[in-house]
Amino acid sequence: MKLKLLALVFFSMLVLAACSSQQTEDMAGMDHSNMDMEEEKQENSVGEQMVKGVRTASTKTLTGNEFNIVAKEGNHQLNKKTSVNALTFNGSVPGSQIRVKQGEKVKINLKNELSEPVSIHWHGITVPNDMDGIPGVTQNALQPGESFTYEFTPEDAGTYMYHTHQNAVEQMDKGLYGSFIVEPKEKAYDRDYTLMLDEWMSNPEESDSDMEGMDHSNMGSEDDNETETHSNNSSMSGMDHGSMSEMGHDMSAYDIFTINGKSGDSIDPLIVKEGEKVRIRLVNVGFMSHKIHLHGHKFKVAAIDGQELNEPQEIQDQVISIAPGERYDIEFTADNPGEWFIECHGDMEGTKGMKTKIQYENSIDSTDKSNQSEQLPEFTFINYGGLDKGQFSLGQNYDVEYTMDLNTAMDGNGMAFTINGKTFPDTDNIKVKEGDLVKVTLTNNSMMDDHPMHLHGHFFQVLSKNGKPLEGSPIVKDTINLKPGDEYVVAFKADNPGNWLFHCHDLHHATAGMVNMVQYDGYKATFTPDPDANNKPE
Repeated sequence: MKLKLLALVFFSMLVLAACSSQQTEDMAGMDHSNMDMEEEKQENSVGEQMVKGVRTASTKTLTGNEFNIVAKEGNHQLNKKTSVNALTFNGSVPGSQIRVKQGEKVKINLKNELSEPVSIHWHGITVPNDMDGIPGVTQNALQPGESFTYEFTPEDAGTYMYHTHQNAVEQMDKGLYGSFIVEPKEKAYDRDYTLMLDEWMSNPEESDSDMEGMDHSNMGSEDDNETETHSNNSSMSGMDHGSMSEMGHDMSAYDIFTINGKSGDSIDPLIVKEGEKVRIRLVNVGFMSHKIHLHGHKFKVAAIDGQELNEPQEIQDQVISIAPGERYDIEFTADNPGEWFIECHGDMEGTKGMKTKIQYENSIDSTDKSNQSEQLPEFTFINYGGLDKGQFSLGQNYDVEYTMDLNTAMDGNGMAFTINGKTFPDTDNIKVKEGDLVKVTLTNNSMMDDHPMHLHGHFFQVLSKNGKPLEGSPIVKDTINLKPGDEYVVAFKADNPGNWLFHCHDLHHATAGMVNMVQYDGYKATFTPDPDANNKPE
């Protein structure tokens, strides 16, 4: 037991050392090879075409109102030396970028050509509950050979993503994700780039063998109080919550950090022209936080989790720490010709591969101005932007108040990640009625682990951090990262009926229990749970 405890503590310390260091707080999901900036038709998929001013590549950009997405296996080249067996959407990692217009209904046809079940969750988009893509909660997992159609109307412009939510700790790790951009009715930038941040193992087989000595027995409490749990959560019957082995994953094995599925010299530069306004959408689809720095330019944090900030101010030489599930949009004016970098800062082995050039057209400057080991201050949204009145305040009356204690505990022979001392599906859900105003106090009582908590189906306003009210722009998010000891108070309106997950987006933690739900009074799921579907929602 002592050896296991030491191994788990060592694992947690490694995670905290990431480029990453699991700290606070997005154009997403396009591969940057073989670009064509001209507008031309592609013929491989419904609604597919190249978009002027948007960087596209072997990962295609799909536009229009109807899209075909195929989940299938493939070989993916991370860099010049390393290729991996991947799971893909439309044959690439990331999968095809989807670009739609704000307020227009879309239809997405998913076909499963994998040998295992799959689903798609529309991360950050307020879809109807039956379109949320959560096996065992909103639908049955899509079996091999089957198809499923998602239909919804994206009402909020911004940077989002889509990814599998079936056994996502493994399937996302192998590449099942893409970016989803909802374009505003009017845009005020000339170039639009998306950078999806992830981590890979150059030798996953060796990593698996290294973990064989650890005990990964089932640490969930699904056998305890089973009758009570499944009677109170009828839509969750038939779910396989599986073992919680992934929480013991050795994060030091992730030695290749990627931007849009590529690392190091395999990442194409971001081309800009002097005088242009450039928006870069940073999206974290991995397991670690990443500290991103833009060299050589002042910039503004224009949006967080897809939501525009009020009167963002110019900053320079600060890193933006982006946690799993978060998105940050930054904007800058290309007013400093040369070759600069946008890069990850830190000292992990994979850090050096997570950088790409900001290259001016016709530039002849090839000096490497990168310094990824430099210690820079971290951006914080706590007092950023112009003061404005948000929808919620600390002092107003709320219909529902809920305290969420995030922690770890030994459970049997391993570690569980808990909410109020319980693991999913036995966690105490947040019960609401439509129209309720809800205040949630989240506290991270874990000793070492960050917890990026993601709420499905809603945005929440961040009201305070560690007892201090926010100043500056209202901050509206769907994912909030809590470092050890952090407390955040957030608020939202219960205006989207359904059963919605509220979970840690470090998916090792979710698989090991850190999941609960917002449940609307009287809501009935529109599907019949299939006990043979192998539903794994975490």
